[in-house]
Amino acid sequence: MTTNNGLILIDKPRGVTSHDVVARVRKILDERRVGHAGTLDPMATGLLVLGIGPATRLLRFAQGETKLYTGTFRLGVHTDSLDAEGQVMFMKPVPRISAEQMSLVARSMQGPQLQTPPMVSALKVAGKRLHELARQGVEVEREPRSITVQRFEVAATADETLWDFEVECSVGTYVRVLASDLAQRLDTVGHLTALRRLRSGEHDVQHALDLDQLERCVTQGEHVVSPPLSFVEHLERVQLSVDQERRIRMGQRIDLDESYQSSEIAAVDERGVLVAILRPRAEQWKPELVLPVEPGSAQLG
Repeated sequence: MTTNNGLILIDKPRGVTSHDVVARVRKILDERRVGHAGTLDPMATGLLVLGIGPATRLLRFAQGETKLYTGTFRLGVHTDSLDAEGQVMFMKPVPRISAEQMSLVARSMQGPQLQTPPMVSALKVAGKRLHELARQGVEVEREPRSITVQRFEVAATADETLWDFEVECSVGTYVRVLASDLAQRLDTVGHLTALRRLRSGEHDVQHALDLDQLERCVTQGEHVVSPPLSFVEHLERVQLSVDQERRIRMGQRIDLDESYQSSEIAAVDERGVLVAILRPRAEQWKPELVLPVEPGSAQLG
């Protein structure tokens, strides 16, 4: 049977929104509390990290992770959304570009930088989503955001206007903007034709299920939800005594014998089940987030 508290990795298909995925998972699991980290556009495929049940409160730990994408972009054609789902706005000749020249330009775009979000996006400005304003023909000023591109590699295909790429970047990076900016540096225009997320932090699409697989597994009674601890494997960890766990669940601060370098640590019970996220307060540790008691845990009287 499925325990509706933890993490599921989904391989999102093309043509559906991230919200569509959440809606179907809610139906499959018969669980209202389902959320996702890191929205994928309808055209994009690949890894979508879902939080299930009480563990949705841990989704923020999957939001700030480095992402790895592969994809393809086409030069010479500009669309209003900067991807293949948008309307063609205009075209521009494509100069002859060698693989070496393309790689040199792509590498020049690595590192910390400011990026302006596209108008066709789910980002909100003054309470309204940009894509809603874009449909009304309204364009507003967007605040550039700090991003980091750790790696940007581009390879030629048999079609001189189509280029494959792989990019590793920080959360909040719009890959379609990156591709469009690269085209501009080459004195032309361009848009994404395919995008796939392979990795988000420690989570890899190789370990993800597609929606049909998920439904079959749940129907067959297989375990599909990873424990809440899967969200915070990167955090330092402390094992609580029964008395410490009791105090944490009462909202009390506790003393810890060990010293920790992080501003947040994962507190687990004697079975290794995540109990809480703790933050330092003076010389003690305060519960920042407490999860409900897992079935089968010892009673805390």
